[in-house]
Amino acid sequence: MSLPSTYLQMHSTVSAQGQLRMDLTEQPMPTPKPDQVIVRVEATPINPSDHGVMFGWSDMSQASSSGAGKNTVLSAPVPPAGMRMMKARLDQPLAVGNEGAGTVVAAGESKEAQALMGKTVAVMGGGMYGQYRCISAMMCLPLLPGHTAKDGASSFVNPLTALCFLETMRLEGHSAIVHTAAASNLGQMLNRICQADGVDLVNIVRKQEQVDILKKMGAKYIVNSSDETFMADLIDAIHETGATLGFDATGGGKLGSDILAAMEAAAARTPGAYSIYGSIKHKQVYLYGGLDTSPTTLSRGYGMAWGVGGWLLPNFLAKAGPEVGMRLRTRVAKELKTTFASHYTDEISLSEALNADVVKRYNAKTTGKKFLICPQMDV
Repeated sequence: MSLPSTYLQMHSTVSAQGQLRMDLTEQPMPTPKPDQVIVRVEATPINPSDHGVMFGWSDMSQASSSGAGKNTVLSAPVPPAGMRMMKARLDQPLAVGNEGAGTVVAAGESKEAQALMGKTVAVMGGGMYGQYRCISAMMCLPLLPGHTAKDGASSFVNPLTALCFLETMRLEGHSAIVHTAAASNLGQMLNRICQADGVDLVNIVRKQEQVDILKKMGAKYIVNSSDETFMADLIDAIHETGATLGFDATGGGKLGSDILAAMEAAAARTPGAYSIYGSIKHKQVYLYGGLDTSPTTLSRGYGMAWGVGGWLLPNFLAKAGPEVGMRLRTRVAKELKTTFASHYTDEISLSEALNADVVKRYNAKTTGKKFLICPQMDV
């Protein structure tokens, strides 16, 4: 098939004057190198991890849009503190969109690239909020027969994150996990994985309807942070599971500290375990998200064997090595419609993703709401 000479790509730019601008720009269609392919992007999700590049530290409560169709522009002011945080990206148009899926419509001359011609593939390589993406063939995950681009659009960020939580657990010698924002798309995947792999999982949610979602999935340990008995319930669940590893999607506030305190309180129930320095078993909480943008607060009352750190999927995969990455990607491909199935509440075009009213909806990061951009829709 003949390709168009240009295509639309979404960019995010923070100006030196303190203004965020997101728009669609015409890009020349590239010619793939020998080891590259061109993917016609047909489905690409909006994940919380995309928001950092899209919006940065701008004040999205004051976002507005202008124009229509491919000329839609989203704007938002950036406060002085945000400008200091984003100094390194000023006046640079950044292509956005971490992952997606589509059809390979052109390929370089290498055997690996040619083998992908006409196939539906999932891709994680940045710049996916565009109509086409030129990328290394090695960055493509061929989908199994019968799987569509929509099925494979979220094949990387959430599935690999959930799988790598368990890899981290095993690597560091833990046996059970505590997870926050547990009714999210990622949290539901993590529940399915833990049930399949026989790993105890303590789910922290903040609403009764989220408790109901997880109960329906068969989750055993669910605690609601809105309940007056939250800490007592959390200590009980951690005592039963022996969890000493937590992954916190909120990032800010005191939830991470509460998890460590509950781990210490659970350990104190073991006869003869008392020490002036606290329990000797290391307790670790990783912050992997920023749903709460307030400062992270630690109220140290959990002895001396603990740690809080950041956790990022690409960094862990680089540490784990290519063999682990390939093993996990193969599992995702096989279980794409079961364990790793994603469900979307809204499907929008590239231009609709720049509409301020639509942005307000997906930027709310509401549990159970997931948006899919379909770049081949009319813009």
